[in-house]
Amino acid sequence: MTEIIPFDLRDGTIFYNGEFVKWQDAKVHVLNHGLHYASLVFEGERVYNKKIFESTKHSQRLHNSAQIMDFKIPFSVSEIDSIKVDLVKKQNIENGYIRAFAWRGSEKMAISAQGNKIHFAIACWKWPSYYTEESKKAGLKVKFAQYRRPPLECAPVHAKAAGLYMICTISKHQVEREGFNDALMLDYRGYLAEATGANLFLVMKNKELHTPLADCFLNGITRQTVIELAKKRAIKVVERHILPEELEKAEDVFITGSAAEITRISNIENKYLYPTPSKTTLDLMEDYQKLVHS
Repeated sequence: MTEIIPFDLRDGTIFYNGEFVKWQDAKVHVLNHGLHYASLVFEGERVYNKKIFESTKHSQRLHNSAQIMDFKIPFSVSEIDSIKVDLVKKQNIENGYIRAFAWRGSEKMAISAQGNKIHFAIACWKWPSYYTEESKKAGLKVKFAQYRRPPLECAPVHAKAAGLYMICTISKHQVEREGFNDALMLDYRGYLAEATGANLFLVMKNKELHTPLADCFLNGITRQTVIELAKKRAIKVVERHILPEELEKAEDVFITGSAAEITRISNIENKYLYPTPSKTTLDLMEDYQKLVHS
């Protein structure tokens, strides 16, 4: 079994507040606002064959998330794109993961911290696929989460912000202890929403591709990519509110995300079962791999 090295003990280079520093020197004070009040935004991106997939879209979304969280990142989108390219080279990453993030610093420890410095960092590391090709096709076993995605009036739902993942971590931990791979979240109205870190798609028995309307959670970049791939195959894509019981009308279900890529769900609470991958899912999996490795 391969030993897992904690992230704070790894070697390499991290971009931190305007310069490339040694990995273990990229530190923050324990009384930073991002840690205590979740004023932190981030992106998760993949590197394939030394190329960053949809780099600019991720950098733009990071800026948008910061704006929603009421602060401004001290580097432009183009600067962030350039830094990521340089860091991938310094880290000698052929296939891996990138995390760019920004947060409020330690000048003031209170709810209001408008004068706090905005810190910015990017780290990347070698990282194989989150799921093996076999497990992506075999499918995950999932259970409905305890918590639901909140409405627009209750949270900055369109920001990729640290605080919004609190209910994801709790939910995934709970279902993992029960032998499931992930939790499937509903929204505040009771409609299907997403998994804890990936968007949701249903391949319907009429061969249409249905996906929950992203009106209270992230419209993922991988989600957008898969929708475009489906349209190129002349597959009808329907974005709408979907009730949980409509899972009975699906012949296959899958999730999408930078980490998950396209991964099937084969079992939902031992009630909705999808033992065999649909041709639609397999075609989209193949198309996605061709695209990201092109």
